[in-house]
Amino acid sequence: MDTIRALIADDEAHLREYLESQLKAVWPELRVVARAANGIEALRMIDEEAPAVVFLDIRMPGLTGLDVAAKLVDSPKPPHIVFVTAYDQYAVEAFEHSAVDYLLKPANIERLEKTVAKLKARLKPASAEGAVPAAALQALLAQLAVAAPVAPPSTAPLQWIRASHGEETRLIPIDDVIYFQSNDKYTSVFVADGESLIRTPISKLREQLDEQQFWQIHRSVIVAARHVAGTRQDFRGRLMVQLKGRPEQLVVSRNYVDLFRGM
Repeated sequence: MDTIRALIADDEAHLREYLESQLKAVWPELRVVARAANGIEALRMIDEEAPAVVFLDIRMPGLTGLDVAAKLVDSPKPPHIVFVTAYDQYAVEAFEHSAVDYLLKPANIERLEKTVAKLKARLKPASAEGAVPAAALQALLAQLAVAAPVAPPSTAPLQWIRASHGEETRLIPIDDVIYFQSNDKYTSVFVADGESLIRTPISKLREQLDEQQFWQIHRSVIVAARHVAGTRQDFRGRLMVQLKGRPEQLVVSRNYVDLFRGM
């Protein structure tokens, strides 16, 4: 099997290191490309590194492992998730035959070998044994009673944005928008003369936009295609979008680089 990219998220460094050492012993082809100390870091690193497998601690600061999984359901290429926890009240038996797995800390070699076997089966092309990652995540979250919000279909692309700008409220034509960027509780709307704020999350906003005119390039960024001047790679090898007439450059996460093939 080819090298598989993985992320480990746990707020305790020694447990991250322990799991990584155990994985090296049972799955030499696995390459841990990122290590996160909390759920927010995990989401950012998943966007940047696009791992095929994610080992998520359930109890983490910022966002829990379950919160992270719920946000990954709508990703274009969601990873296979294995939950790792020190607590057994999450109905361990419910996941024994799931498309994703559930480990109790510290995971011993024998139990980890079973998890690796499951993951390898599901990573095979056109595998008949496992569901696609998105379907597996939906099934798992349903078992955990974590409902992934489903937005009603939009009848027409958004034409105007009502946004806060300091003490005033602006009505911004959608054609004036250069890009959107999510920031914690708000989404920033960037136009030629500044930045305004809306409460609509990026995931909901995306459903109201014309996908031919607005491209999602990162979990937290949607850019207007007409304002894209080109792309370049930075010193870290990341693809960056350059904007027409603006100094800032926007990071393209690995899940969205196919948008720019041939540019």
